[in-house]
Amino acid sequence: MAILFYTLLPLILLLNSCTSPSADQAVTGATESDSITPADTTGLAKATFAGGCFWCTEAYFERLKGVEAVVSGYAGGTLPNPTYVAVSAGRTDYAEAVQVYYHPDSISFETLVEVFFATHDPTTLNRQGPDVGEQYRSVAFYRTPQEKEIIGDHIQQLTTSGKYKNKIVTYVQLLEKFWVAEEYHQDYYRRNPSDPYVVSVAKPKVQKFEAIYKDRLKAEYMK
Repeated sequence: MAILFYTLLPLILLLNSCTSPSADQAVTGATESDSITPADTTGLAKATFAGGCFWCTEAYFERLKGVEAVVSGYAGGTLPNPTYVAVSAGRTDYAEAVQVYYHPDSISFETLVEVFFATHDPTTLNRQGPDVGEQYRSVAFYRTPQEKEIIGDHIQQLTTSGKYKNKIVTYVQLLEKFWVAEEYHQDYYRRNPSDPYVVSVAKPKVQKFEAIYKDRLKAEYMK
């Protein structure tokens, strides 16, 4: 039995990781930032985070009151037109990320930062659960010096609190460009409820998130 388990282990990990596009999906590249956005962005602010597989991260943020839309994509890299195949295989310097469009009069950047750190492990370098590689690194992106300060203050608070046994390894990085991921990644959690990764990894995390943040959920996600 042990021999059979270790023989099948690579397949088990593949089926339960954020890295299994179909052949026709894989060839599609990312698009320019803001090509998939709310129809009306008037009054909206943007925040960008990378905290492991973007299928999970997108599902968290889109449930929050005050968030208008969440877009999955790639950030923190330098090469133009990244593709999911290249990013997920670790052949680029990008991280899987999400861009959050929110109403700053309804939800603050501070709250988004709090949620970001609470929904992934910021102490594991280049890894979140079964997803391993630099593309799954923890990054809090900032657009202004004020946002950088907010992120830094929150990291300091978490460090001082002793919440984590290990050191926080989240990168705090200026956002230079966000590439929108291929269309089939958008709203992946809702559109693919039977996906092995969604069932075994994402769904338990999202359900835990909904229980903890039930007072901040949009009406359609309240149970």
